Amino acid sequence: MKAFISVDLEGMPYIVAPSHLNLKGALYEEARKVATKITLVVADELHKGGFTEVLVADSHGPMVNLHVEDLPEYVELIRGFPRPLSMVAGVEGCAAAVFLGYHAKFGTAKSTFDHTYSGGSVRKLEVNDVEVSEFMLNAYVAGELGVPAIMVAGEAQLLKDDVEKWAPWAETVALKDSLSRVAARSPSMAKIEKQLRESVKKAVAKLEAKEAKPLIAKNPVNMRVTFLVSHFADVAALLPTARRVDALTVEYTAQSMNEAYKTFELLVLAASGVTALLTQQS
Repeated sequence: MKAFISVDLEGMPYIVAPSHLNLKGALYEEARKVATKITLVVADELHKGGFTEVLVADSHGPMVNLHVEDLPEYVELIRGFPRPLSMVAGVEGCAAAVFLGYHAKFGTAKSTFDHTYSGGSVRKLEVNDVEVSEFMLNAYVAGELGVPAIMVAGEAQLLKDDVEKWAPWAETVALKDSLSRVAARSPSMAKIEKQLRESVKKAVAKLEAKEAKPLIAKNPVNMRVTFLVSHFADVAALLPTARRVDALTVEYTAQSMNEAYKTFELLVLAASGVTALLTQQS
């Protein structure tokens, strides 16, 4: 039996400064250690709970954040970006999905590093007329593949806004309570580890009792993307299947969540390309 773990950084405890989040940041090494510790704790408890394999998708930024030196034999790691299905690459065929270090969607007040998938390009993402966070987007993909989200650990507001509402069966652990976009209160690592282990045990018990469910979006999937600036929408509207809604927004219909997700990835990468092009011209 195989478990899947998707690991982000912004919802990890103690992560509050931009320098925690990029490869050249002064505090990046601290963030890597925190994320690796939490991932290994959850993987260990999943293994104790009967999962013979744990597949970890390193899913923040360039997706090369976790330390690899101390990975146990039963853990495999997916690294690097871009890649198909991005933050949930490899989820197909797994029995359960766990999301660690996840954060609230763009525009959430007093929530550390609130954004939706791409802080540099996306203002809002809607799936079938519901505004989604990265957790919901990724859980929809997993759900379509028959993989239930059994546990989410991250920023407290995400858990209140999205997990409790849309996946109430999932166990949750608040890794931090935000005071602002760049400040938060976090428990000790010892307390966090205890809570994570207890939550994994409960999540596995729910899975075995068939209480955990896949989060599924109705097909066909309508995706509406609102960008931060109009020239991102200008480029996105070049997609033959896209329809321009307004200055900042395009929408498209996909036959599956998998297809919808990959198209969204492409639009975000196109926006990044436009940014790079305009930066060269300035």
